Amino acid sequence: MTLPWIPLLTFLGVFVPALAIRGGRTVCALATAVAPAIALGLVLFFYLGHDGEEVMRTSFQWLPSLGLEVAFRLDGLSLLFLLLILGIGLLIILYTRYYLSEKDSMSRFYAFLILFMTSMVGIVMSDNLLLMWGFWELTSISSFLLISFWSHETTARKGARMAMTVTGAGGLALLAGIMLIGKVTGTYDIGTVLESHDLITASPLYPAIVVLVLLGAFTKSAQFPFHFWLPHAMAAPTPVSAYLHSATMVKAGIFLMLRLHPALSGTELWTVIVTLTGLVTLVYGAWFAFLKTDLKGILAFSTISHLGLITSLLGLGNSQALIAALFHIINHALFKASLFMAAGIVDHETGSRDVRKLGGLYRLMPITTALTCIATISMAGVPPLNGFISKEMFFTEALASQQFGGLSWIVPLLAGLGGLLSVAYSLRLAYATFFRRPRQEPPKTPHEPPWPMRFPIELLVVLCIIVGLVPTLPQTPILEDAVRVTMSGEMPEFHLALWHGINPALLLSMAVIAAGIVLHLLHRHMMRFNRQFRPQDARYIFEAFVQRLVGLCQRLTDRLENGSLQRYMFLLMAVSVLAMALGLADLDTLTGNLGQQPLDPIVAMGAALLIMGGVLTAALHRYRLISLLMLSVVGLVVSLTFARFSAPDLALTQLSVEVVTMILLMLALFFLPQKTPKESGGARVVRDVLIATGFGGAVASLNFAVLTRDLDSISEFFIRQSVPGGGGHNVVNVILVDFRGFDTLGEITVLAIAGLAIFKLLNRLRLFMPATDMEGRLWSDDRHPTLLMVVSQTLLPLALLVSFFIFLRGHNQPGGGFIAGLITAVALILLYMSRGVEWAQQRLDFQFQPIAIAGVALSTFTGLCSWLFGYPFLTSTFDHFHLPLIGDIELASALIFDGGIYLAVVGATLMILANLGKLTTAHRPNKDNP
Repeated sequence: MTLPWIPLLTFLGVFVPALAIRGGRTVCALATAVAPAIALGLVLFFYLGHDGEEVMRTSFQWLPSLGLEVAFRLDGLSLLFLLLILGIGLLIILYTRYYLSEKDSMSRFYAFLILFMTSMVGIVMSDNLLLMWGFWELTSISSFLLISFWSHETTARKGARMAMTVTGAGGLALLAGIMLIGKVTGTYDIGTVLESHDLITASPLYPAIVVLVLLGAFTKSAQFPFHFWLPHAMAAPTPVSAYLHSATMVKAGIFLMLRLHPALSGTELWTVIVTLTGLVTLVYGAWFAFLKTDLKGILAFSTISHLGLITSLLGLGNSQALIAALFHIINHALFKASLFMAAGIVDHETGSRDVRKLGGLYRLMPITTALTCIATISMAGVPPLNGFISKEMFFTEALASQQFGGLSWIVPLLAGLGGLLSVAYSLRLAYATFFRRPRQEPPKTPHEPPWPMRFPIELLVVLCIIVGLVPTLPQTPILEDAVRVTMSGEMPEFHLALWHGINPALLLSMAVIAAGIVLHLLHRHMMRFNRQFRPQDARYIFEAFVQRLVGLCQRLTDRLENGSLQRYMFLLMAVSVLAMALGLADLDTLTGNLGQQPLDPIVAMGAALLIMGGVLTAALHRYRLISLLMLSVVGLVVSLTFARFSAPDLALTQLSVEVVTMILLMLALFFLPQKTPKESGGARVVRDVLIATGFGGAVASLNFAVLTRDLDSISEFFIRQSVPGGGGHNVVNVILVDFRGFDTLGEITVLAIAGLAIFKLLNRLRLFMPATDMEGRLWSDDRHPTLLMVVSQTLLPLALLVSFFIFLRGHNQPGGGFIAGLITAVALILLYMSRGVEWAQQRLDFQFQPIAIAGVALSTFTGLCSWLFGYPFLTSTFDHFHLPLIGDIELASALIFDGGIYLAVVGATLMILANLGKLTTAHRPNKDNP
């Protein structure tokens, strides 16, 4: 029960900045840090209080039929990433306080940052694949908000769209892979999936699973060829870049590969794809980091390169390679976060990130210079810092690799090439920024930043030194527990040390460092060589691709959509008729084995009225009032048909909906042109008659075939379980509020959203009122007839009483929250129509938006309450009680859910109808009185 507090705390922290900003920027920063700090303390408390080999789990059932649970776990792998996410996140919060200018909205930035943190915490703690995917997509949304924080800049907007598109597409691929894993294993529980390696790898779906899951991981972790979004994400503020590159977002893809490593690895397909992708990304990113002139650009491509290094180790797959990968994740987070924050300080204090405009800063910023150089040496893999140790481990595994047979020499070759480029771009970053003679004065006079802004870098650099000099002290227990979770076999022995003697890996490291120094000295020539190639900007390529895709879609749309509603309906009905005809053609005979009911005069008369009303509605559609009357006849007969065939709930609903629909159509049609031209020629009329006849015939034939055959219907289950399972005799209402409550919750949510959208559309809409009817007669001056006013005021309390009665009886007899809500809405809208909007608003002085929102919230709350008692989301309960003067009565929690439906229907309906009515009030313009 305690594990969910970790992501819940960070989520609640999203709302803190907006409340704390009134106390000032420093108070806002400190208040924002409280929730992550407590969450970090809880992580350490939970973990230190349990055996490292134990996996802590907490789960709540949500939609068990779909395999979705709100399930969290804390193990060694989760701990490692949580320490990075929360620890570095706290440092980023402190750094941001001094980085953002007074013009920037600090509260908004902190809210987005904590939302980003929450999404990452959710990913690493999820114990259900579907839940993890939900947090996965939240990282894409929150990173979009952060990258586009400076939305006034074009680069920020384009960078955010690019990141969202690429990672969002990868997320869809990942979802498909997760669904296939669920199909193979029969569960989305991560613990069970990790134990199903043999089952998954033996499945014919395994290749598709690997490709889809890796697409999700590669797009998120910027692996080649999906790397291009990451450098353009540098348009974000530097704190975002530091956090995104070191502990979040790009590390999500790495985490995914580590989490699913026991289930998916160990095959040739996994080894080839992951290893080669990682090695290519390693070299590609390092080369372009060497050529870039922007500080953040150099660091962005270096991140791509180091992520490729980690990915290639995950592809090699043996125990020592996994240890090296996990160790390098720690090291990369330490030196990359410090380097990005140092780059932000240089930009903040000099006004430039272009290394061609910088130089000589070591005299003016000596402390920043020293910190940056130490972190840069660590990134280059130079002893005695932490980056050297994990790079040595990488070279050791690359030299020992035999996965590619006679071509295995490619692995150490590419590893060495990436290593020497890493040395070269690291040297260039430090030398060009701090030691080279400046070619021009920077835009601002440089100086050291405030100490609190520099403190996060100092702490991280100290950790780089400690981990390098004493590698066994701080992180070995953490690594052991993370490796134990990631490995599917026994825990391997490993020993971290700065010196392992003279061996091939050390010799390769020395050669790489020497070659990197030489390459740095030849940088000018490398730039000249690079200028031979046509420069390519991924941002413009991506935008051009998007534009071409939009153009293709537009041409396709133009071919299919010509603005003719008749054509759309013709195509839709033609395809429907064809589909039904193909199905009916497979039947030996249309009539089934069941007997037919006798045709009595009442049913025949109802059918005749239904046909007549439908035909006259279409034939007289240019005469609006008559057409609406005929349409209402159709609705009435349908209601009577429901009642005739024992569906009173549907009859009541149909009647209520008909009244609301008629009012809506009258209000909407009032503003349309009074006279409409003839729409169709004779040929089109014949076509429409034929397609209507064919559609009607196909539907009638399908209904006849179904109703005359025995079918195994699910309705029997609902009838049997309505009383014992839902505590209600009204099966329809029990289905709506209990068995299919989640569907109903989704429907009222959509209804409320639609009502809000229509409210916003109509809120300031100005329409001209027609001064006459279609015959030219002026409208009556008596806008509010006395008889209608008296009747409406008399009916209102009676309608509300009926509505209350219908609501209370709904669980056991025809009725319910939906019907009651429509009755209430109709009674209130009748008052609006009879008395006028101004009169009604003076007496009903409240907004309908909060009513709809409160209804959705109330229904959701009843679902969440079931979790408190250990039951799935939206589980209802009931019992019988004895009340004084009333007697025995049954009370069900579904009644509260139904109350939410009632409020949502009332609020959404009145939002639409009342605002349509406002368009006809006296203060609106008309043709005679604009």
